[in-house]
Amino acid sequence: MAAVKKHTYLGVLIALIVIGCWTALLVYLLYTYQLDFSSPLTYIFFLLQTHLYTGLFITAHDAMHGVVAPGKPTLNKTIGTVAAFLFAYNWYPRLLPRHHQHHHFVATDKDPDYHGGSFVAWYFSFLKQYITWWQIVLMAITFNVLKLYFPLENVVMFWMVPAILATFQLFYFGTYLPHKGEHAKDNKHRSGTLAKNHVWAFVSCYFFGYHFEHHDKPYIPWWQLYKTKS
Repeated sequence: MAAVKKHTYLGVLIALIVIGCWTALLVYLLYTYQLDFSSPLTYIFFLLQTHLYTGLFITAHDAMHGVVAPGKPTLNKTIGTVAAFLFAYNWYPRLLPRHHQHHHFVATDKDPDYHGGSFVAWYFSFLKQYITWWQIVLMAITFNVLKLYFPLENVVMFWMVPAILATFQLFYFGTYLPHKGEHAKDNKHRSGTLAKNHVWAFVSCYFFGYHFEHHDKPYIPWWQLYKTKS
């Protein structure tokens, strides 16, 4: 029982760190930071905020597998819902069945994440599956509200564009690369995987480039997924 509680609280702590870092950095970048395109720090902050946006979705994703707060379904769902909502107003109850459909029917016609066409066609198919009109409306309203209180350049650079790039990052490393092309008949998860490089795996997509490993052990949270890599 003690081990379960420790695992539960550690997962919650890591989720709250990701959400807290995203929130704190965004507030600082919008409210305090003087944008200077000649400064390397601007681009470091931009990339970090993009990475934290990706972390929001990864946190929501882990909640879909019940591993943010194992044994605490209400807490797990609450954290997943908050993380998804902060990432461009994604709605957790809508994402949940689609993601499990992906796991059950990976790389088939019933897989909402899969598309057999070109890279561009696949990307737009992915966007159509996960972006709704009401999200676009809410993002537009939020953008217009934020620019009333913060510099427009900061809103674009640190709130809007990182969300777009994080969506592409999630698609490229978490969907396209692992599932494109043909897979061997004995590949039961029809998924590829990155070569073992924990630094790159974390930076690129919170270890979800180790995608075969994730499909093989979906009960492993992102921060322990590297341990499954042989």
